[in-house]
Amino acid sequence: MNISTFNAFKSRNYRLYFAGQSISLVGTWMQKTAVSWVIYSLTHSEFMLGLTLFASLFPSFLFSFLGGVVADRYNRYRLLLLTQAASMIQALLLTALIFWGYYVVWEIIALSAVLGFINAFDVPARQSLVYEMVDNKADLPNALALNSSMVNLSRLIGPGIAGLVLEKFGDTVCFGANAFSFIAVIGSLLMMRLPKMETKKHDKNIFSELKEGFVYISNTPSIKSILIMLAAISLLVLPFSTLIPVYAKDIFKGTASTFGVLDSLIGLGAFSGAIYLASLKPGHNLKKILAVNTLIFGGGLVVFSHMPNYPLALLFAAVTGFGMMSQITISNTLIQTTVAPDMRGRVISFYAMAFFGMQPLGGLLVGAVSQWIGTADTVMLEGIVALIIGILHFRFLRKTQLHKDTVHTLEQQPINTLA
Repeated sequence: MNISTFNAFKSRNYRLYFAGQSISLVGTWMQKTAVSWVIYSLTHSEFMLGLTLFASLFPSFLFSFLGGVVADRYNRYRLLLLTQAASMIQALLLTALIFWGYYVVWEIIALSAVLGFINAFDVPARQSLVYEMVDNKADLPNALALNSSMVNLSRLIGPGIAGLVLEKFGDTVCFGANAFSFIAVIGSLLMMRLPKMETKKHDKNIFSELKEGFVYISNTPSIKSILIMLAAISLLVLPFSTLIPVYAKDIFKGTASTFGVLDSLIGLGAFSGAIYLASLKPGHNLKKILAVNTLIFGGGLVVFSHMPNYPLALLFAAVTGFGMMSQITISNTLIQTTVAPDMRGRVISFYAMAFFGMQPLGGLLVGAVSQWIGTADTVMLEGIVALIIGILHFRFLRKTQLHKDTVHTLEQQPINTLA
């Protein structure tokens, strides 16, 4: 790891954001782990796990278009403050519900859906604002990779802490810790000194601006291909995570701590992948790295799916996490470094739709398929799909390169004219 891995930390605003968000995300992963464990403990149903994922992410799919337009039209900083405060209130309500003990599964799922709605506005605002937090725009890819390392370090730490807290102190403490963690991120936002946002006149209505964003993506093949690949991975492969509680409880005959360890090892692999991406020097072919890591993702899932040995299963869970990381980080980096500034919020909302929107549908699909063919075979099938997507992406890159080479050759040839 060289010093360039942390170039984005030269920007004061980004340092503040990174510190506050790191604490908040540990709480977020503690809550996610606790929700999955509570739901599966109450229902013993893989389908209900999938339904919970659906409820937490599908509202983001429905409203992310609107969130993107709002992020482009209004002050992203104020919007982010608002969404973080709303997320804190959601966490407090969930804590109170669990504390009083008079709850049913549907109430937890309903509050998960509320968070999904908030995230529809939070993600475009937060991702767009990162661009403004970084003083030297050449450090933007590094900032986005560090963002991913932050997310995955919290995924590494959060579930592990949650597993211990669930066993020692109970689920109320897990949910309460998440509510408390929002103080850090709200505090860091209030300490920032961002450039004053210019007020723009908006002559067009929201639907016209939505259409503009869609047309822009359709006419930008480099962004369109990345979004299609991310949507396919999110629908058919990423929902493997909904079945991890089944591996912990039924396949490895473990406890909440087993679930926390499995989830943490996936997070460790993803964190390693994010640090690897942050350490890359400018000039690397990110599209090729994305294709290679998709194959690693698929291969890791296939081996993990039927691995009876727990220590080896943990190893391949980490390999899976490493490959998975590229889907999110590289896709985001390629989009953020390509998109026109005035389209940033809307294009990121399509990214959020592809990432958050397809996963809940996939969660329902995976939950239903696992009831039919079993958990292990379902996860193996998801790995095979990732391998196929990786191979297809390689073919697409080769075809694109051949086309570029042909155009370049034709441009170099002298034009023959008749005398």
